[in-house]
Amino acid sequence: MPPWIALVDCNNFYVSCERVFDPRLRDKPVVVLSNNDGCVVARSNEVKTLGIPMGAPVFKLRSQIQAHNIQVYSSNYTLYGDLSRRVMQTLEQFTPEVEVYSIDEAFLGLSGDVDAIATQLRQTVQQWTGIPVSVGVAPTKTLAKVANHIATKSTGVCVLETPSTVLADLPVGELWGIGHRLSDRLHQQGIETALQLRDVELSWVRQQMGVVGVRLVQELRGISCLPLDLCPAPRKSCCMSRSFGRPVTAIAELKEAVATYAARAAAKVRRDELKAGVVTVFITTNRFKPSEPQYSNSAVVQLPQPENDMFTLVQAALRAVEWLYRPGYQYKKAGVLLTELSPASVVQTDLFSNLAQQEKREALMRTVDSLNRQFGVGTVFYAAEGIEKGWQMRTMLRSPGYTTRWGDLLLVR
Repeated sequence: MPPWIALVDCNNFYVSCERVFDPRLRDKPVVVLSNNDGCVVARSNEVKTLGIPMGAPVFKLRSQIQAHNIQVYSSNYTLYGDLSRRVMQTLEQFTPEVEVYSIDEAFLGLSGDVDAIATQLRQTVQQWTGIPVSVGVAPTKTLAKVANHIATKSTGVCVLETPSTVLADLPVGELWGIGHRLSDRLHQQGIETALQLRDVELSWVRQQMGVVGVRLVQELRGISCLPLDLCPAPRKSCCMSRSFGRPVTAIAELKEAVATYAARAAAKVRRDELKAGVVTVFITTNRFKPSEPQYSNSAVVQLPQPENDMFTLVQAALRAVEWLYRPGYQYKKAGVLLTELSPASVVQTDLFSNLAQQEKREALMRTVDSLNRQFGVGTVFYAAEGIEKGWQMRTMLRSPGYTTRWGDLLLVR
């Protein structure tokens, strides 16, 4: 393990992504909404100051949005994913030891003058990507989380060399890995702060919190128990699921949606050089409307051999829809799950497989993927996905694909 672990966290990441390509949003209140423009999933600091909570339904915020001129955006996951990739690539310029923890967080192994490195890292990420980050540095992951919390509220960089004072002021419920239920139990035992938890006897911790609790306490003591995960485990499944922008009743539209999700999932496993052996399709009505007839079901299709080409996976998914569909229901959501994933290079072909035909399909998929990467997702698609797609989730306020679609590139005049 390196002597220091840094946690790099992108500040208000979705909002920051929107600001990169629209500088007019700087210092303005901005929110980003969830799928179907339902709830707030990202807030600028200006919005946080107004007291608007995470997860607030947007329909309840109409008056505040108007009163404070809050800028509202639909989620643009393609943009956020691309900028996340650029941030992570920038971090790799400073150290090969990078664990991508989430779309906007990464743990790094550092050594040397970590204060100077963290400061330079923060400045470089801002300059190269436009994304502001906070950097917390400490001997363990748990303490790095604490340091990052301090950095976010101060200068943007915090090296936690003597954590006792900080832990004494930190409520135990704010520690990484402490949920509400465990926090309540600790309070009942008189443990209110992170420092108090750190100083508890390990035998008591093992009895009350198990092995996970022992690791947490050891981490608070500066003993690293959570090594950097530099080789993520192979993907075990791939799921594409979305709520519809409006209720779907016709099987034709349901098939379009499922075909779209299956094609997107197929593209993902091809990107990861995998093949799927099982296709699962699920559909459901709106469980939040109990007055309406309810129906939820799933179907599993076992493929003769693992595949990743769009045609095979879409056709398997459509067969599942034929079996699942029941008339008389208003469907709210559907999804496609690919499982039994295996490396594409080591899949054993069937004795009677047409290898020449398979090679043609693989070449076609490479061409489709190349065109969609170059000109944007959906440039080339399976006809079964439909044209108008009136069922798609609402994204009325989505920003352009500034970095992933040629037609949306900004022009410098």
